[in-house]
Amino acid sequence: MARRVPRLLILDCDGVLIDSEIISARMLVAELSRLGVQIDLPYVSQHFLGRSYPTVMATIRREFGLDLPPEFETRYREALLEAFGRELKIMPGVADMLDDLSVPTCVATSSSPRRVEMSLRLVGLWDRLAPHIFTASEVSRGKPAPDLFLYAAARMGAAPQDCLVIEDSLTGVRAALAAGMEVWRFTGGSHMGPDTLPEPDDARPHHRFASFGDFYRIAPDLRSMP
Repeated sequence: MARRVPRLLILDCDGVLIDSEIISARMLVAELSRLGVQIDLPYVSQHFLGRSYPTVMATIRREFGLDLPPEFETRYREALLEAFGRELKIMPGVADMLDDLSVPTCVATSSSPRRVEMSLRLVGLWDRLAPHIFTASEVSRGKPAPDLFLYAAARMGAAPQDCLVIEDSLTGVRAALAAGMEVWRFTGGSHMGPDTLPEPDDARPHHRFASFGDFYRIAPDLRSMP
């Protein structure tokens, strides 16, 4: 049976377009340690990767019995954005992939509107992707619920079965599968380790790739003709 050619590419932001997840994880570990919560990077990857800030805070409250003070969010976000200004980089190969893409694209991210705009401006992607950027703040349920991907597809005028999602987190993969979309897992971010590839049955992507240089090798039909 021939593969259905996607009519819309939906991209996650953190860990896909930008190499940000390792920075975010490191800053969260540091800020929580100041409050006596000791976690490590593997814990962040397992429990927080791909999830919205309110979900992260709810997990901390449930697992550690800690209600974070109101100023924590502001302090963490400001420290993170400062770190992004020093360290954030575009994912290698993303710009070339976007240059050659033959179908419309949009971004669907768990990041806050402010964070995603600043991040994409820092790496030079905002002007080429805006205004088709959708965040978890626009839906009632974040990933792994399908709401954000379904919302993005509807806003872009595409049926779920005509969408291809690129995600790095298992949370995002689950959300895309729940939305009835094809999903590929990108494993080339700095936060990905040797245990990246094993996936539970409910989070198995249709493809995996570690470099955007390989994107059109997997999907040559999405490349515009020269």
